[in-house]
Amino acid sequence: MTFGRFFVDLHIHIGQDWNGRPVKITGSKSLTVTNIVKEASRRKGLDMVGTIDAQAPAVQAELNYLIDQGSAVELVDGGIKYEETVLILGSEIEVYDNSCKGPIHVLCYFPFLDQMERFTHWLSSKMKNVHLSTQRFYGTGRELQQYVQSHGGLFIPAHVFTPFKSMYGKGVVQSLTEVFDPNLIDAVELGLSADCNMANQIKELEPYTYLTNSDAHSLLNLAREYQKVKMKDKTFKELKKALQERDGRSVIANYGLNPKMGKYHQTVCANCLHPLDESDEKCPSCGGLKIVKGVAERVQELTNKEEQHRSRPAYIYQIPLPALPGVGKKTYERLLESFSSEMDIIHHVSYSDLTKVVSGKVADFILSMRRGTLKFSAGGGGKYGKVLTDSN
Repeated sequence: MTFGRFFVDLHIHIGQDWNGRPVKITGSKSLTVTNIVKEASRRKGLDMVGTIDAQAPAVQAELNYLIDQGSAVELVDGGIKYEETVLILGSEIEVYDNSCKGPIHVLCYFPFLDQMERFTHWLSSKMKNVHLSTQRFYGTGRELQQYVQSHGGLFIPAHVFTPFKSMYGKGVVQSLTEVFDPNLIDAVELGLSADCNMANQIKELEPYTYLTNSDAHSLLNLAREYQKVKMKDKTFKELKKALQERDGRSVIANYGLNPKMGKYHQTVCANCLHPLDESDEKCPSCGGLKIVKGVAERVQELTNKEEQHRSRPAYIYQIPLPALPGVGKKTYERLLESFSSEMDIIHHVSYSDLTKVVSGKVADFILSMRRGTLKFSAGGGGKYGKVLTDSN
């Protein structure tokens, strides 16, 4: 059996539908189905993407049109092939039932368009507006899990450590079992402010594959985080096997931001974003009393003495090329014109070939990113960290 290695990003929002109406209100208007595929296939080099606003009827209408016109093909084993990229149909939903201490975002995926359409019909009686992204589900977390699993889907808690609207952020006190059935979870998405080493401190996460996805609200942020997946082909069926590590399929590498780069990594003052220690009762800089607890501190609260023994793939620290020092818009476009895709530049193009297009300093940053040795200043309270240069 021949396996392929595919680059996969399963959390990409749709900013507006083909009628020009918003889907993800905070998403860029350029995030249309067509633009997502073109960016993923032609520029980013992604093999599979999850469009997680596919419950919107207008998005479904556009996909049906593309299939009817022959521009896209629904695959026998699930997923929609459009150009060289396969779309996995997903929906981000907010769970906030009586078991939750705060709202929790989850990702629900289905193999076929008609299944997503039936999901939308089911949601319409449990959600105020199925046309918009990340709407509140008026039911229990377990009820949602049971529907997804009984209809052949995948259920994945999203950005599980983010301080707002996540499972461990404020959704549960100590354990996911407070809200969800642990046997009906297919994987967990770590989010931008955590990595595998941090998640490994929590014993109850041991059964699950870790996902590192971009949560892209703009085209530029596609593949901000992603994974390399070992599968026989680019289909929903193969992806499901990979998440469950069956028949030789698996996630073989996670690529994501260094947690310090994430905008919620450290605990900070909500007023001035000054870093705070656990012992600080008020901000030493401005005297503010309101804090935004960082992911690093929250993980320590959840840590128990039991250790995970599961072997994990490498977690390699990366950022999008345009976020590297010295890579402005013109340099970025020059790199893409010279080489096949962003994935090719990040993973394969030699140093000597890079220096034919960009300065040695920029090439050094790209090679450091490839090796996972970039250094960062920490972010928090909604402000991203940044890559450190010699002048920092």
